Amino acid sequence: MKIPDGLKHLKGSLEAAPWFRNLPALLKEIAAEWDLTLGEPYERCHVSYTMPVGSPFGPTVLKLQWPRPECLMEADALIHWNGAGAIKLLAHDPKRHALLVERCEPGRAFTECETEDRIAVYLDLLRQLSVPTGAPFRTLREEAAEWQGYLLSRWEAAGRSRPEAHIHVALDLLEWLPDSQGEQVLLHQGLHPGNVLTASRAPFLAIDPKSLVGEREFALSPIINAFELGHSPEDKSAQLERLCDGLGLDRKRARGWAIVQALAWSFSTPFAAYRHDTARWLIEMSD
Repeated sequence: MKIPDGLKHLKGSLEAAPWFRNLPALLKEIAAEWDLTLGEPYERCHVSYTMPVGSPFGPTVLKLQWPRPECLMEADALIHWNGAGAIKLLAHDPKRHALLVERCEPGRAFTECETEDRIAVYLDLLRQLSVPTGAPFRTLREEAAEWQGYLLSRWEAAGRSRPEAHIHVALDLLEWLPDSQGEQVLLHQGLHPGNVLTASRAPFLAIDPKSLVGEREFALSPIINAFELGHSPEDKSAQLERLCDGLGLDRKRARGWAIVQALAWSFSTPFAAYRHDTARWLIEMSD
């Protein structure tokens, strides 16, 4: 079976080795059970084996997940949204971490579209996705506690490549943000432009949720931290202001969460420099 470029980084991983070994057999089993006609895997999938397939539902996408904590609640999130702002879940085998989902057509990534007002698209999506919920999802408070536990040690392990003062700003924010949250809603922690696709039943739909439950202000973090939407202090300030105004959110809290996520997600990514820039610009902004 073909291994897409985006997944090749896992081939040398001891943690992922058992999943890789079982992948051909799993693909064959699921295809037979769900009556699928398999296509070629998407090259840009990074933690799941994902491909377009023909199915009894029509054109769909098969996703075989490497079972990481951030992926385990994906099906639950899609069920909760039920197609409002996100793709629909059509079949699910939780024991084998297999999902069959709606295929976006034409399926162009947001980054490839000549959309005049990208923030307006995000405002529309967030109004649909930020719906009240609770269990079984991992909470933003739990995620924040994990960041609080590793920020300083990972900064040191990474060679102290960014100002220590920035790490301490994030740690200070984590002292008060998690325990003073507002209404708890379902959050798409990976709502960057690559996870927003053109579709036929809606102009744009979200894919690949990294779901959490937390306050609405956090939902802006992946958008503010997306360099594809403009990468300058002026861009970040304008995005933050318009998103907060459009959704009636607290700018100080939204800015704080964006700083924390920018730094927490900057240790194992090729986009670290962009995240460092964004954190610095946000820290230098006034509330």
